[in-house]
Amino acid sequence: MNNKTYDYLKWIVITVMPALAVLIAAVGNSLNWTHTEIAVTLLNAVTAFLGAILGLSSVNYRNGNGDDE
Repeated sequence: MNNKTYDYLKWIVITVMPALAVLIAAVGNSLNWTHTEIAVTLLNAVTAFLGAILGLSSVNYRNGNGDDE
């Protein structure tokens, strides 16, 4: 993965996805949407998973085990 792709994915995982989870929680609870907590939990689980994958990619790159493909 090249640096531009990594930076874009990192921005989505660190900024957009947590903000989306908060938005869904706030709007869902305010409007009494059913299954709001499940949706937020799933979104947070996916965010954590992607964060871990990006973190592993970063460690591999720093250790010289990654390539630019």
